[in-house]
Amino acid sequence: MGKLTEMAREAQTIAVLGHVHPDGDCIGSCLAVQNYLSERFPEKPIQVYLEKPADKFRYMKHFDEVSQNPASGARYDLCICLDCGDRGRLGEFAVYLDGAGHSICIDHHVTNQGYAEENIICAGASSTCEVVFGLMDEEKVSRETAECLYTGIIHDTNVFKNSNTSFRTMEAAGKLMAKGIDFGGIIDGTFYRKTYIQNQILGRAMLESITFLDGKCIFAAVRRKDMVFYGAASSDLEGIVEQLRVTDGVECAIFLHELESHLFKVSMRSNRYVDVSKVAAFFGGGGHVRAAGCTMGGTVHDVINNLSVHIAEQM
Repeated sequence: MGKLTEMAREAQTIAVLGHVHPDGDCIGSCLAVQNYLSERFPEKPIQVYLEKPADKFRYMKHFDEVSQNPASGARYDLCICLDCGDRGRLGEFAVYLDGAGHSICIDHHVTNQGYAEENIICAGASSTCEVVFGLMDEEKVSRETAECLYTGIIHDTNVFKNSNTSFRTMEAAGKLMAKGIDFGGIIDGTFYRKTYIQNQILGRAMLESITFLDGKCIFAAVRRKDMVFYGAASSDLEGIVEQLRVTDGVECAIFLHELESHLFKVSMRSNRYVDVSKVAAFFGGGGHVRAAGCTMGGTVHDVINNLSVHIAEQM
């Protein structure tokens, strides 16, 4: 019996947390754990707390039961933190970690220093969902749990294109496909299909993008006024940094999303040799070698100028 199942067996109540602005791997791992443990221990109340997930993930079982309430006052015997590199990234839901009797963190971010009672951090894994699958009894993984896990893997590997994709990743994906999931539908529905608003704001970002460092870097920024104009939510910005990354001749791509006046969420991607996790870590963020992020203050040009110094050092 793995550590996850062992700790869940000893707990009567369980909370599951992920990082702020949850992506496919975060949502997938959280709901996969809820599904798997609910099937093993149907008598135990298990509650997932996340900021509102994108509707495109609604096919996952228990999606509609995810709570956005960070102040319910509930205390849990066990808190499971997934795909979150540090306590601060739990946002307002960290209250459930602080109040829990026991805690476990399962993650794949190389910058994770381990903030829970038990920490399972596999930096070489493609995704938290790959790590979680390795902690489960394969025979007891249902189709519903497999859907969640497969979703996380394809999102964090960019549909098996990123350098974090390994033989183990493909093996795990194959085993999940064997559970009878609609793998093609999951890829199309959550990764490629975009709403009209998403296409509009993607086009705006690409139209206003700028290259620098002799064309080896590119950045784009979406400001709050742009979000209001298009009626867009933060979840509508997914995929913009990846589209910047595949620009011919570009090594490093940067996307800035204005959270409030002079405060930006920074997303970075690289192709071959720039370690963007080091750049993000310098500014208090984290992530992976080829995909990382942080939050920075200043104007757009302040942020880009500060980032470019550290990126140029690696070029």
